[in-house]
Amino acid sequence: MKNVPLLFVIVVMLLASCGDKRLSPAYLQQKVDSVNALESERKLKMLGVNLEETSPFQMFYDSLAVQPLPLVYSEDYVRMLPNYSYVPEAIMRFLELEGREASRAIALPETLGARLVLLAADMQDGVYELWLYSLDNECYPVDKLQLYAPNHVDDSKLSTEEQETYFSITSDYEIRVKEYVDENDLKGQVSCFIVDNSRMFVEKTQI
Repeated sequence: MKNVPLLFVIVVMLLASCGDKRLSPAYLQQKVDSVNALESERKLKMLGVNLEETSPFQMFYDSLAVQPLPLVYSEDYVRMLPNYSYVPEAIMRFLELEGREASRAIALPETLGARLVLLAADMQDGVYELWLYSLDNECYPVDKLQLYAPNHVDDSKLSTEEQETYFSITSDYEIRVKEYVDENDLKGQVSCFIVDNSRMFVEKTQI
């Protein structure tokens, strides 16, 4: 059992304790969410975060401004990051993004079954990469999706028709991301994602 993740062990124990009883998907998801919360709390304790008070992620999430939808990529947006708030160091450590000293975040309008946060992770020379995080009921991270990586392709080589957009999020929470393989890829590939019931980002073509 060495190196077996604690989350896996707890889930197995939960299932075993239920015997042969038939379990609904909703019941199983509730149990998995509870286990995820326990695992998140364990990690926060290791970071020295006081769990006696309100969840630090809940406090952080509640403090964020809200980004109206729809949202479409523009150079000004990723440069200015309007209404974004700086992310505390403890939150960045939990997200395994140590060393990012000026990262910022903003919340999206809450949707049924999911809370979403846009995180602008700072890189060198004052530029940012954008990540979209989904959160559970206690505002702990569940999944993440990279929306934008700077200098992935040379903008000077792209015409307006070729570039179109790097990412967009509709009012129905349909997320489109345009990726370029390298600087010689002038067409790019568009992927479309939604947030499923488990709060994971899933490609729409896979549903």
